[in-house]
Amino acid sequence: MPSYNASKFIARSIESILAQTYENWELLITDDLSTDGTRDILQAFTQRDARIRVFLMPDNLGPGHARNHSIEMARGQYIAFCDSDDCWLPMKLEKQIELMQNKGCALSYSSYFTCSEQGEVNGIVMAPNELTLRELKHDNKIGCLTAIYDVGQCGKVFMPTMRKRQDWAFFLSIMKKHPVAYGLTLPLAVYRLREFSVSHSKFSLIKYNAQVYREVFNYSTMHSYAYLFGIFMPSYLSKCAQNLLNNHRYRHLWQAITRH
Repeated sequence: MPSYNASKFIARSIESILAQTYENWELLITDDLSTDGTRDILQAFTQRDARIRVFLMPDNLGPGHARNHSIEMARGQYIAFCDSDDCWLPMKLEKQIELMQNKGCALSYSSYFTCSEQGEVNGIVMAPNELTLRELKHDNKIGCLTAIYDVGQCGKVFMPTMRKRQDWAFFLSIMKKHPVAYGLTLPLAVYRLREFSVSHSKFSLIKYNAQVYREVFNYSTMHSYAYLFGIFMPSYLSKCAQNLLNNHRYRHLWQAITRH
């Protein structure tokens, strides 16, 4: 978990991990020079539960660097991601680790709910049961807050240091070596939509999407933009349309899950 000026949301995120039914975890939080009281909140949680480890960055370098520091310090077989304004549902780790052990896969993910900045659940993003490198190359179909990878199979894999879209480049790098990933259609996390978040405006990320093709696949600039507009954009727009169709299901699923 990277954190930066997250005092408004981070306690809820940490509580969602403390509530996991799978209890053999460590939470590594790297704070990226917060100035709003986040570090005081983190200190309180370390005193509450020894499984929570906090690291303080001396300079503000961005979430990719913060995630990489936590990856470097991690001691477990599986590495999962949760940003400081997102939440996991209680069965997340249990369900996904069971899936990974049954499938023997290096990378897994799940569907997830979305919520407003105020925390009101307002939609759902459905994940496919199976995902190939070719499909992921068309556009990113993995929510970072749902991803888990197996260090035993992959070794320590680190996030690219590009400012945006590093999660997609990261998943592609894993799948270049392990070209099939498996997912659960059961939503296991909640992604908070924030007005000024790095990923809020998808169309503003066009140049970073092209950068992913250059850095991961060594495409030329012309090839990257041709792939982006010829394949990525149609695939991304189709996914958005499907998400809109799926959103009528979120209330029923959210009520069913929270009831239990």
